[in-house]
Amino acid sequence: MKIKTQNSKNVDIADSVFSVPYNESLVHQVVNAVLSGSRAGTKSHKNRSQVSGGGAKPWKQKGTGRARAGTIRSPIWVGGGRTFAAKPRDYNQKINRKMYRAAMRSVFSELFRQKRVVVVEKLEIKQPKTKDLIKFLKKLDLDDVLIINDAFDENLYLSGRNAKNIDICDINSISPASLMKRKKVLICVDTLKLVEGRIS
Repeated sequence: MKIKTQNSKNVDIADSVFSVPYNESLVHQVVNAVLSGSRAGTKSHKNRSQVSGGGAKPWKQKGTGRARAGTIRSPIWVGGGRTFAAKPRDYNQKINRKMYRAAMRSVFSELFRQKRVVVVEKLEIKQPKTKDLIKFLKKLDLDDVLIINDAFDENLYLSGRNAKNIDICDINSISPASLMKRKKVLICVDTLKLVEGRIS
């Protein structure tokens, strides 16, 4: 399969990686696993046994005219414990490497079919200026984009971190969820070849 860069140069990429059928159920499963794994799972409530106080019966069982009560820390009282108290938990779902790579191939192939991947010869930001990055993206007619770099580039990161609708990541951080979040994906030829090797 041949694709053209922005400079109209032809680049050969593997059909077995970037031209496979779209497997919706697999992509859905992997995206769910990625998003679930990013959840902190740190929320924690106290149940009635963990809330301080409430050791004494607030009033006697009978004769007061009020409803019977055994503790002021009952879940139906203000300041009481939580009925079904949330506890820290792990939301990670197991996805094996074969499934993950297949999902990545499926998403990349669909992005190429929809002409949502923009390939450039080089992706180089000489100084950390958001204005320069936006100017560069405007030349390519990109406003809602994920930029994939082969490694962490401080200038690129600092230029794009405050820009609206621009995500930046290296090839170690990409996932089917991040690829589908933006309208377009910007990647240079060398990085595309590295991605091809990793998910083939």
